[in-house]
Amino acid sequence: MHKSGIAQEAIDLVIARRGRAHVYDRLEPRATALVVIDMQNTFMKEGAPAEVPVAREIVPNINRLAAGLRQVGGVVAWVQMTLTRGGPNDWNRFFDELNMPARAQRMLEGLTEGTDGWRLWPTLDVQESDLVVPKNRYSAFLPGSSDLPEILTSRGVDTVLITGTLTNVCCESSARDAMMRNFKTVMVSDANATLTEFEHQAALTSVYRAFGDVLSTDEVLAALGAAPGAARTAAE
Repeated sequence: MHKSGIAQEAIDLVIARRGRAHVYDRLEPRATALVVIDMQNTFMKEGAPAEVPVAREIVPNINRLAAGLRQVGGVVAWVQMTLTRGGPNDWNRFFDELNMPARAQRMLEGLTEGTDGWRLWPTLDVQESDLVVPKNRYSAFLPGSSDLPEILTSRGVDTVLITGTLTNVCCESSARDAMMRNFKTVMVSDANATLTEFEHQAALTSVYRAFGDVLSTDEVLAALGAAPGAARTAAE
């Protein structure tokens, strides 16, 4: 699993800006949603087109967060990257310019609705009461990408916990847009995964500096009151 630390220099800058290291260390459970980004077979299986090996390691923490949030009355939302070609949602920049043709085709085949690659990883604790929401861009909160923001708002949710993969792509994009749409935003440091330690830490630091907060799984559960006695430490 990735290290969860944020450099002291970044912590000091946040304290100077906000007055304390964590602004969301107390969370209202019924106004909070766990948003799990792209934990699908295409990103999870060994040898899959976009395999992120560390993503398999964060499954227990995501399941802990989901169980804890359900316990206190929050919302759990599983977001699935869903790609298509043609029509109003055609993402031609992604397919035609930012990926070589062979990789673009593999991603399309792996993330077409109903395919094995599109399905959620089988050991995730998905319950019937949870939300399952498709998206067609990196960010789940970009207007036109998904219905998630409107669904959450209709349920009285104003706080989102961002988890999943990749930390520095779909998760960071979702965190940035969530904050810009006025959600309180928390990246869960040990429930996000990407390909390198550098990318993971850079993404967490970027979100922490300007877009929200960064907490560990234990810190989130404690902030929700879902895990009495869980460690509450400063980002380090």
